[in-house]
Amino acid sequence: MKLDREKINVAMARKSYNITKLAKAYGASPQRMRTILNSRKVSTVTVGKLAEALGCDVTEIIEG
Repeated sequence: MKLDREKINVAMARKSYNITKLAKAYGASPQRMRTILNSRKVSTVTVGKLAEALGCDVTEIIEG
């Protein structure tokens, strides 16, 4: 799956999250979170965990 970075930024803004806060909610380091967000493709598990950390539906943060 491919993440939509702009949609993720909107979801982060709704929760007043920066990379550090998102990484903490996700359970990863800020460096790892940057790697995830900049990846071309991510697993469905990663998308699910990211959506959960952002408090949104998976469809809100993927392309398409």
